Formats: sequence, structure tokens, C-alpha cells
Amino acid sequence: MTDTTATPPTDPAGPWAIPVRRPLPGGDKPGGSTSFPRKVWHLLVAIKDGLALIFLLLFFVAIFALLAGRPNASLPVSAGALVVDFDGIVSEQPSDVDPLAALSGGDQLKELRTRDVVHALETAATDKRVTSVVLDLDRFLGGGQVSLAEIGAAVDKVRAAKKPVLAFATAYTTDSYQVAAHASEIWSDAVGGVAIAGPGGSRLYYKGLMDKLGITAHIYRVGTFKSAVEPFLRSDQSPEAKEADLAYAGVLWENWLTDVKKARPAAKIDAFIADTAGAVKAAGNDLSKAGVDAGLIDKVGSRMAFSERVAEISGVYDDSRPWEYNAIPLENWVAANPPQDKGAAIAVVPVVGEIVDGEAGGGSAGGDTIADHILDAVADSSTKAIVLRVDSPGGSVLASEQIRQALLQAKAKKLPVVVSMANVAASGGYWISTPADRIFAEPETITGSIGVFGIIPSFDQALAKIGVNADGIATTPLSGQPDVFGGVNDEFNALAQASVEDIYARFTGLVAKSRKQPIEKIRTIAEGRVWAGGTARQIGLVDQFGGLPDALAAAAKLAKIDGAYHAKYYEEEPSELSKMLASLTGAEQDQQAMAPRGWFGIAAMNRQLTERRLAQDLTMLTRAGSVQASCLDCRAFLPAAPRAPEAKGWLGALALLLK
Repeated sequence: MTDTTATPPTDPAGPWAIPVRRPLPGGDKPGGSTSFPRKVWHLLVAIKDGLALIFLLLFFVAIFALLAGRPNASLPVSAGALVVDFDGIVSEQPSDVDPLAALSGGDQLKELRTRDVVHALETAATDKRVTSVVLDLDRFLGGGQVSLAEIGAAVDKVRAAKKPVLAFATAYTTDSYQVAAHASEIWSDAVGGVAIAGPGGSRLYYKGLMDKLGITAHIYRVGTFKSAVEPFLRSDQSPEAKEADLAYAGVLWENWLTDVKKARPAAKIDAFIADTAGAVKAAGNDLSKAGVDAGLIDKVGSRMAFSERVAEISGVYDDSRPWEYNAIPLENWVAANPPQDKGAAIAVVPVVGEIVDGEAGGGSAGGDTIADHILDAVADSSTKAIVLRVDSPGGSVLASEQIRQALLQAKAKKLPVVVSMANVAASGGYWISTPADRIFAEPETITGSIGVFGIIPSFDQALAKIGVNADGIATTPLSGQPDVFGGVNDEFNALAQASVEDIYARFTGLVAKSRKQPIEKIRTIAEGRVWAGGTARQIGLVDQFGGLPDALAAAAKLAKIDGAYHAKYYEEEPSELSKMLASLTGAEQDQQAMAPRGWFGIAAMNRQLTERRLAQDLTMLTRAGSVQASCLDCRAFLPAAPRAPEAKGWLGALALLLK
């Protein structure tokens, strides 16, 4: 009999095989469509994977850009010309590059650190690999007069070593010519030349506009020389302000002439400056020829001709391209020749830019940041002395006092404190200098500005003109004060004036105690007056002339260091992330592109700098920052830099400023 029972098919996986659930055609559900949450999940996973890949790619690109953009300690040629490109400005401490500003089209100016340029030139003087030095001043926007004099002195050391120094620019201005004057050959483009303007110029006065708008400026001040508040009080400059400005500007101008004449004794500098238009007319309206006739320029030629001249001295990089000479970039040279660190350590703490509350990066002096640097140096057992390198017009009183208190900790530990003033050390910059055992400055240094003023605007009249009025209640005379919309009352005005007078008394008291002078004498030289370094030494605000090396030597002597010593800097450095972002966004290239060439380019840049000063004036009038010790007029003698962040504090409601 045949068995008719159906036999199940043999399972090749064996009896222990796990059943596999096969998806239905069209999806997990009988309906054939994937669930919505699962679709969202798949989309999120895909986005996550895509972003991970993008960020990974950007990471490797950033690492490549960072490594490629880092100055290389290995020199591109074994011997050649050290090239110093003065693109932008020189400063004691370059400001942090803001890549976000570059992305948004904000202004970015390249900055060279003064000590890097000086150190590079001094080492180049004695190094056989450097056969000449090129000073490319074509896009130079200037710097403080002290910084330029230091660079000029370093150029003199190169020339003393019998090495040629060649300078080139399409057009020379007051600052660029001060550096170029020290070169052995000064070249100018045929469409350029030399035009020396000297210190001076106009500033804006807003009294007429404020009256038309109905804005009232409440001014609280002590002393005679309060020129910084005059734009909000007058329509012109007061005779007292002109007298003070001419006094220190005249000293700066005489020092500039002395420097240039010493560098180029054969040049007819006085006659050329006295009648530049006449000299140009006599040269057939050729400004470059007029410069040659006056001995200010040695040769007229294009950049190509200049490069071929350098190649004659330092050799050709490529025989097929005779205009490409053997060049050693400044960044490579600095990286290959770091400063020596032999002997005892003397801490150098730079205070550069506006003094502000809190923390700040390069180019600004945050009270927290600078105080921490000083305290770190004090806590370091290897520190034998502290040198405060000041290049600041001042700023927040709270931040200035915070820095001064940190220096007192150094004094408590018996560490000598020496102050080295650079281009400007005024108001808050002088406040922080008061604990010093010794104060060094240069004849071109701007200092002093020991005075107090305050500004608070009110807009009650302006609002009334458009039909807006302010009203409310008060439980005390100071309720709601200062009322910038309803008007500032007499009680608050009296309180603000008393606060200004109290801060002024504290400031002059600190100066009298530190300089060991009677308070009556300090009051006669205070009152907000600005002094040039030479005069400041005569009246006792400065101990002696000298630069940072002299201050270091004095600190070593006070610390009784027997033997070698070196400077150990405590300062903010741009973060690797900042450098990376700047490289990726092209901020560094934008910096170079910002610098102009020729007369019209320089004029356009000066217009932009004027707009920046206008913005600073308006910020001073309207911001609510902490009480300030700031010399606003001194900012004209500093290289243009990004505006410092605004300070904060409860006393900021007064918007008080120490000048």
C-alpha cells in the first residue's frame, strides 16, 4: 500500500534553524508602507552620518591649513634678504584676529609685533645667512612713534654691520618715512614720492548737533584740561586745549625731525617740509623727483626694478626669473631665531590697549587677565623681578586698580617692579604704573593725563520734540536716577560731581605717594594735562629715559642678579583655534588686502579710521561702562586697532571718565 501522507521538505539548516521573518513586499505592515516614526529615525540617522562626515572632513582640512600656515623654523633659502613686510600697522601686542568679523566683511588690519621686528633685525645684523634687509613699506599704515624709533635703531645696527638695507614704497608718509630714513637705499615708485604731514589734525565737535536734536550732555569734571569732553560742550577747541596739545605734539615733532635728520643728514628735510608744493612744482609736478632733489629718495623705480636690485645683492632664487631674489620671510626668521632664555627670569607683563573690566585677548588689557598674569609671575619661584610694559591710554578704574593691587602682591614678596612705557601710558596707564620702583619712558612717550571727567546724556528734550514724555513716581530723590528719558535731577548731579572729585583725589594721592612729591605739586601737573616723555621726566612723573632693555637691566640690578638674565613674557597668545579659523575664513588674506597702496589708497584708509574714531566718540557718550581712567586724546598717537569691548560695573551708570 502506498503512503499518501505528505512529507515536509527537508530543512537544510537542520532542526535547530531559527526561523527568518521575511518582510512583506512594500513594508513592515500589510498595508505596504513604512511607519512614520521609522522614516523620521532613518532621516535623523542619515543627517547625523552626513554631519559627521562633513565635520571630519573640515577637521582634516583645518589641521592641514593650520600646519601649512604656521611659520616654518626652516628657512626657504640658505642665504638671502630678510624681508620685513610692513603690511598694516606695528603694535606692542597684535589684536586677536576675529574670523567672524572677516566672514561678515568687517575691517581686519594686519599687525606686526614690534619686538619681533626689532629682534629679527638685531639677529640679522650678526648672522651671515642674511645678506641684505628689505623694508617693504608699500602698505604701511603706521605705528606709535616710540615703536618706530626702536625699529629705526635696529635698522641702524644692520647697517653698522655693513649690510645693505633697502626700503620700497609707492608713497611715503610721516610714519613710513621715519623707518625708511634709516635704510641705505630708499626707493619710490614713479607715481609716488614723499609727503610729510607731521602730528596734528582736526576732530569733530558735536555741540551744535546735540542742541538741534535736544540731547543734553551732563558733564562732571575736575581741572582745567578736559579736552576730551569738549566735543560735547563746545563747537570748537578751547584755547587751553590747544595750548596743551601743541605742547606735547611739538615735542613729538621735534623728536621726529631729530631722528630723521640723524639718519639722513644730507637730506633737505626742513626746506622740503616747509614748502612741499613749491618743491613739487620746481620738479615739474613730479613728486617722486622732488623727493630725489631734496635727498629724501635715492632711486625711483617700479617694484620689479627694486626686486632686480635686491637680486643683485642677495642672489636670484630662479635664474629664469631674475626679479625673484632669495628672500627670507620675517615669520620664518623669527621662528628660527627665538630669544635666548639663559640666566635668571624677569617677568614681562604687557599692558596694551584699552584697560577693560574682566578678561580680554590680545590688543586689549582685561583687568582679570593682566592681574592673573602678574599673580602667575609672582607665584613662580623662578621670577626675580617684574617689568610692566605699558602701551595704553587707560580705561576702567576698577580694572586699573585690580592690576595695581596685583603689583602690590609682587611688592609684598619683595620683587622689584619696573615700568617700561612705550608709545602711550596715560591716565589708567599711569594709574597702574604708580607701584613701580622705577619708571622708564622715551622722549616720545605720551603720559600723564591725571584728571577726572564724566559724561551722562539725557534725551528728555529730544523726546519732547516728537511728542514723547516721561513721567512716574519717586520714593527718594535718587529714584530712577540717572533718568536719561525724564531728565537728570540736581541730587544726582551733586552725587556724580562728588564721586568725580573723590576719584580725582584718590588718583592724585596715589601719584603723590608713589613719586614722593607733595600733593600740591601733583595737583599743578595733573588736571588732565597730557605730557610728552621729556617734559614728564622734568616734572618727576618719569624717572629716566630708556626702552624695554633698559628697564630689564634696571630690574636685574634691583633684584641683585649676578650674571645673565632673560625676559619671560606673561601675555595672551592667539589660540590655535583662532589661528585655524582665521586661516580657514581667509581673515589673514583679508588683513593684507585691507592695507592701501599710494596716496589715494592711504586717503581712503584715513577716512575709514576717521569713521572709527567717530564711532568711539559716540560709544563714549552713550555706553554704560564702569568708571574710567582714560585719555581719549592719546588714542590718536596709537596705531589704529579694533575697538575694545565695553566695560561693565554698577558705577557705569555714571559713565564717569578719568582723563
